Amino acid sequence: MTSYYYRSVREGERVRKEYVGGGALGEVAAEFDEAKRRQREEESAYWREERKRFERSAAFLQELEAAAQILIRAQLLVTGFRKWKGQWRQKRERS
Repeated sequence: MTSYYYRSVREGERVRKEYVGGGALGEVAAEFDEAKRRQREEESAYWREERKRFERSAAFLQELEAAAQILIRAQLLVTGFRKWKGQWRQKRERS
């Protein structure tokens, strides 16, 4: 049983202690603060997992894009195109 309860409060860059109460009021406030802390931790873990999932998806898309670029280049070369000054141009037939 808590005889009194203080909580830390941030004001700008400074942290100060704030007296909440004693007895039953202090216990309720401590439980409430603990529930808020657990909720913040759960949300933080959720967003960490979402970020990891997004990064995996982005890596897969980059690999897919690289493979598509290779296939496009191969198709252009097979169909008679060449790259000249950064642009794809069709080869001319010489007579």
